[in-house]
Amino acid sequence: MNNSAQKPGLRERKRRETLQRITDTGLKLFLSQGYEETTLDAIAEASGISRRTFFYYFKSKEEILLAWQSGTGAAIAAAIQEQTADKAPIDAVLDAILSLASQFDANELVAIERLLRSTEELRASKHAKYVQQEGAVFEALCAKWPQARRRDSLRLIAMASMGALRLAVDRWVEEGTKRPLAKHLRETFESLKAELGRQS
Repeated sequence: MNNSAQKPGLRERKRRETLQRITDTGLKLFLSQGYEETTLDAIAEASGISRRTFFYYFKSKEEILLAWQSGTGAAIAAAIQEQTADKAPIDAVLDAILSLASQFDANELVAIERLLRSTEELRASKHAKYVQQEGAVFEALCAKWPQARRRDSLRLIAMASMGALRLAVDRWVEEGTKRPLAKHLRETFESLKAELGRQS
């Protein structure tokens, strides 16, 4: 088999690198200057691209934050694939999220979460992206446990897990990160599993 057919070409790699550079630059400017105060021209200049090139990748600066969220969903899905199939699916999701949470800077993550809540438009878009993340988790679970009879239960686990993630992050931010995010995640998932056990 030709391995070159499986690897992204030079043009695609450059496109991904530019996309990531704009996203990272935009986030840094949002956090240092404020979302409303950061202009598209400032993002383009700091990213080393033209305004026209910016619009090739993003239609608005809001999409930079949403791209970060989309990347989170893909990262959770990839981490689920690294889990062993002898775990319960809900534990595989939790362990995947915990492994990712340990890689983030807590202060930066809180700042981004607050940015996503700063306007009505961003809040609405944030909720829509959670649905996409749920879909990514569901697909990852189905790939790990491909039996057709399990699809409905795996979809429920994906939905409930993303709800538990949202609740854990909300509590963590509201408490001012006094306790580690991992503690909130474990508590929320344990509550979820306990409630599911009562319904069985």
